Amino acid sequence: MNLLRVASTEALRRAASAALVGLLALCVAWELWLAPLRPGGSWLVLKALPLLAPLFGVLRGRRYTYQWASMFILAYFCEGVMRAWGDRGLSQQLALLEVALSLIFFAAAVAYARLTRQHAARAPGVGA
Repeated sequence: MNLLRVASTEALRRAASAALVGLLALCVAWELWLAPLRPGGSWLVLKALPLLAPLFGVLRGRRYTYQWASMFILAYFCEGVMRAWGDRGLSQQLALLEVALSLIFFAAAVAYARLTRQHAARAPGVGA
């Protein structure tokens, strides 16, 4: 059972990391090249900067980062839903991709935090 739990937490960590990195790349590419609000790029690319805050904690598997980042990522979910509803063409498709990536991250982060809860309770400071 322990081996299964370790494999599950590793898979969740990888899924969350991939979704976060993908969302970061999507935000930059979307607002600079793919479908910016203004030709030549948009200052809206700055929305990618807050994604750097949880990046290293997620990559290192820090449980506390997963906990707060799972709530933080919901802002990107909301933006994706609103732009999928209001935009058309490529921008709408990119918004749907943003929704998918934020949901993948959210689900993986919540599951990771839940699976690592017992380990964190037994050894204070580990996985924080």
